[in-house]
Amino acid sequence: MTPSVSDADLSHYDYELPVELIAQQPLHERSDARLLVVDRSQASITHHHVRNLPELLRPGDIVVVNESKVVPARLLGRREMTGGNWEGLFLSVDVDGRWHLLSKTRGKLQPGEWIVLVDNLARDACRLRLDAREEEGVWTAVPEPAEDTYALLDRVGRVPLPCYIREGVSEPGDSVRYQTVYARVPGSAAAPTAGLHLTDRLIDRLKSNGIMLAKVTLHVGLDTFRPIGVERIEEHRMHREWGELDAATAERLRQAREQGGRIVAIGTTSIRVLETATRGGAITAWRGETDLFIRPPHRFHGVDALLTNFHLPRSTLLVLVRTFGGDQLIQRAYDEAIRERYRFYSYGDAMLIL
Repeated sequence: MTPSVSDADLSHYDYELPVELIAQQPLHERSDARLLVVDRSQASITHHHVRNLPELLRPGDIVVVNESKVVPARLLGRREMTGGNWEGLFLSVDVDGRWHLLSKTRGKLQPGEWIVLVDNLARDACRLRLDAREEEGVWTAVPEPAEDTYALLDRVGRVPLPCYIREGVSEPGDSVRYQTVYARVPGSAAAPTAGLHLTDRLIDRLKSNGIMLAKVTLHVGLDTFRPIGVERIEEHRMHREWGELDAATAERLRQAREQGGRIVAIGTTSIRVLETATRGGAITAWRGETDLFIRPPHRFHGVDALLTNFHLPRSTLLVLVRTFGGDQLIQRAYDEAIRERYRFYSYGDAMLIL
């Protein structure tokens, strides 16, 4: 069941979460996370662990992961003109080397200002010229001296933990744990968090059980950090994110479906790629930017099951999950997860919707 049009106000996607259920540290073993399994055909909810995934899926299913790699996107520095502290979040880079980023400081920034970025030892590392403030508070900027963007971020950036984890302050282990084991293509400003639960050993067990693995890319961007800012969700406009599903992967997905297998998305980012690539009804190769906002009354064509984390209230990710899983059933599932003291958000537990 999906929400009616009358339910499409933002308050419909709110819920109360005890603050102590927001996970502050990852588990020692990724696949030990608890797994709430929601069976839509039975309207049932059962409790498992992520390590049980090979037994919960079926031979012939194909698991789709997002191999985007989180970059050290959190930036610290000072305003050259005033000496005031400055903090930024790298979002993306154009083909001409122009950065897009979020910016936070005291006072009002002006186009043309210079920011001095500091490395992890608080040493001056490079400068950024702020060019223009665009929609939604995003700035364009140019680094000096010019060098490869991701090499520069490796020198000056920090793990971009969300603010609800230790107020965004990273620890040494986060550089490994806030990254999927299969991450390959740099470009995300946040982790595709459902994939944080998978290990190489678990993936090998899936394959041994006849469950296939497919890889897509979606670079996580601005909407991960922003709650919906309008009261009617249909008025929300998604930030564009770059992604890719290649022709060979599209063919494997089509063949799996034809042979009776299910397409199992690992995370909401994988769903956005799959649904963008199947807007015409069939799974096809796709490469480019998507601003797809999955909300009622969206009908899904590219995915049959979803592994996902528990998401923030009033977020586009929660809207997506409730649209996919059934509004009332997923509300029940969240109530159950809170009652059973599941761990929430990026370092938390997971849900499998079948």
